[in-house]
Amino acid sequence: MSLPVSSSLRRTGAARRFALAFFVLGIVASAFAAANTRRPNVLLLFSDDLRPELGCYGVAGIQTPHIDALARRSVRFDRAYVQYPLCNPSRASLLTGRYPTATGVLGNTEFLGSRHPDWDTLPMYFKKQGYTTLRTGKIFHGGFDDTDAWHEGGDVRPLGNADRKGSTQDPKRSDSIVVLDGEGESHADYKSATRAIEYLRKHGRGGKPFFIACGFSKPHSPPTAPKKMFDLYDVDRIPLPADFATKPSVPAGFPERSVPARSGDLFIGREASEREAREMKRAYWASVSFVDALVGRVMAALDQLGLADDTIVVFWGDHGYHLGEKGKWSKHNSLWDVGLRVPYLISAPGVSANGQVCARVVECLSLYPTLVELCGLPAVPGQDGVSIAALLRQPAAPWDRPAISVTYQQKILGRSVRNERWHYADWDEGRAGTMLIDTLKDPGERQNLAGDAAHAGVVAEMRRHLQRLPPIHAPR
Repeated sequence: MSLPVSSSLRRTGAARRFALAFFVLGIVASAFAAANTRRPNVLLLFSDDLRPELGCYGVAGIQTPHIDALARRSVRFDRAYVQYPLCNPSRASLLTGRYPTATGVLGNTEFLGSRHPDWDTLPMYFKKQGYTTLRTGKIFHGGFDDTDAWHEGGDVRPLGNADRKGSTQDPKRSDSIVVLDGEGESHADYKSATRAIEYLRKHGRGGKPFFIACGFSKPHSPPTAPKKMFDLYDVDRIPLPADFATKPSVPAGFPERSVPARSGDLFIGREASEREAREMKRAYWASVSFVDALVGRVMAALDQLGLADDTIVVFWGDHGYHLGEKGKWSKHNSLWDVGLRVPYLISAPGVSANGQVCARVVECLSLYPTLVELCGLPAVPGQDGVSIAALLRQPAAPWDRPAISVTYQQKILGRSVRNERWHYADWDEGRAGTMLIDTLKDPGERQNLAGDAAHAGVVAEMRRHLQRLPPIHAPR
C-alpha cells in the first residue's frame, strides 16, 4: 500500500526525487556514523603479587566485595596462567604478547625497551591507534617504563644503574607488616587510584577513547593496609595450606629445583611458626582488602561518570604466590600451580558472557591480542599470544591451547605447560628434573608421576606443546 502524496508532488515528480534524496542521505549518514564510531575505552587494573585469593575465586573468609562485584560483570577466567612467576618478566610478556624467552626479560634487572626498541608495547600500540594513553602506578616493573607510550603519567626518570639497583628490595623491610592510618591516603596505591579517577573525569568524554592503566603495588611485600582492613580478620581463623611447612621443603619425589631453599619475600632466611604464618597471611589478606577498596573507588567513578557501557575493564595479578604452600613465602622461580595461576577478569561492553566463568586454560599474554580484537584494531604481527575474545562470547567453547610458563636461574631454564588436566614441568629440558601432576586427582600437587611408565605418553605429549616456546633470548 502506497502512502498518500499531494497532487502537486505527483504532477512535478518531486516525491520521487525527495524519496531518492532521502535514501541517499541515509546511506551517507550511516557510512559517516560507522566511520566515526568511537572505539571502546580501556581500563586496566593491575595488582602486584596477587594470586586468586579473592571471594569471587571461592576463597572463604577473605573480604573483597568490590573485585567480586567486578567479577559479576566480567568473564572470570578460573585457569589463567602468567608466563613467568616474577614481576618484570611477567609484565614484559603481557605488555608485548610474547613469551619471556622471546623478550629476553628473565629477571627484574632487564629493561624491555633497551632490548627491543622496535616493538610496540601495548600502550604504545594503542597510542599509535589514536587512543589517549594514561598511566598511574606500577605497570611496567618499578624503575622501568615505556615513557613515550603515555600522553600522561610516563616515568621520566633515567633508567640507569641507580634505578636497577633500587629495584632490589630491602629484605628486612620486605619481611615486615605495615599498618596505615585512616583509609591509607598516604600510600602510593591510594594516590594511584585518585589519579585514575582524575583521568576518568578529565578524559572520559573527550573526542578520543582513553586507555588508562592503573597499577597497584600491593599485596606485594611488605603486606600493607589500613588498620581497618586488619580488623576484618581474626588471626585464629586464618587458614594455612594442607602442605604448610615451617621452611621451604621439597615434597618427596620432586626435583630439588622445584622449591628454592630460601623464600624471597617473607620469612626470608627464617622459619615460620604456625602462629607467625597466620599473622603474615592475615596481613596479606588485609593488603588484598586494601587493593579491593581502591578498585572499588575507581569502579565507582567509572559508573558515576556513565562510562561503564563504553569501557573494557581488565583486572589482573602479575603472578601467583606461595603463602606457606610447601613452606614457601614468595613467587620466585616457582613453577607450581600456586606460583603461576592468577586472577584474570575481563569486562567488555556488549559481551554476552559477562557474569559467567570460563574454565578453559588461558595464557595471560593473550591480553594484548584480545584487546586489539575487541577494539577493532589491526592485528599485531609476530606475537606469541592469541586472542581469547571467542571465550568472552562462549566461555565453554572448545579451546586446546595449553599455558606455557618459564623461569630462568643460574642459566638453567625451567619450563611449565598446563592443560585442563595435566601439569608438566622440567628444568634444563629434563636433565635437572621433571614433574608431572594429575591436577584433577591431585589439585594440591603432592605426587610426581613423571617417572611412572604408565604416564610416558602424557609426558611426551606435554613436551610437544613446549615446542612452540621460542628459543631463549638470554640476558646479556
